[in-house]
Amino acid sequence: MATALALQKIRSWLTDLGVLTSRPAAFGVFIVYGLLWVSIGGGLGWHDLATLSTWGMTLVIQRAEHRDTQALHAKLDELLRVNGDAKNSLVTLDDKDAEEVEQERARFRS
Repeated sequence: MATALALQKIRSWLTDLGVLTSRPAAFGVFIVYGLLWVSIGGGLGWHDLATLSTWGMTLVIQRAEHRDTQALHAKLDELLRVNGDAKNSLVTLDDKDAEEVEQERARFRS
């Protein structure tokens, strides 16, 4: 029981971390880290540049994916709101962990 609770808390933290990396503040952290890396780390070699570029592109992709997902959810929420036959419980499904969403999808498919 305690293990299941710990796993649920870890999943929740990972989801929250994913959301945090899509926020504009993550770019600020990235810029500060990059400046510190260049000034304290002894310059900017090829490996350093590749690492920072990869990290920066990951943040850009994460931001775009988060925006697209939020737009899609807003559209689906509106469709659920206007359709009288839809289940209102589905509106809050995006607040759950990925594993819980998969369980809900499996339940609706059967």
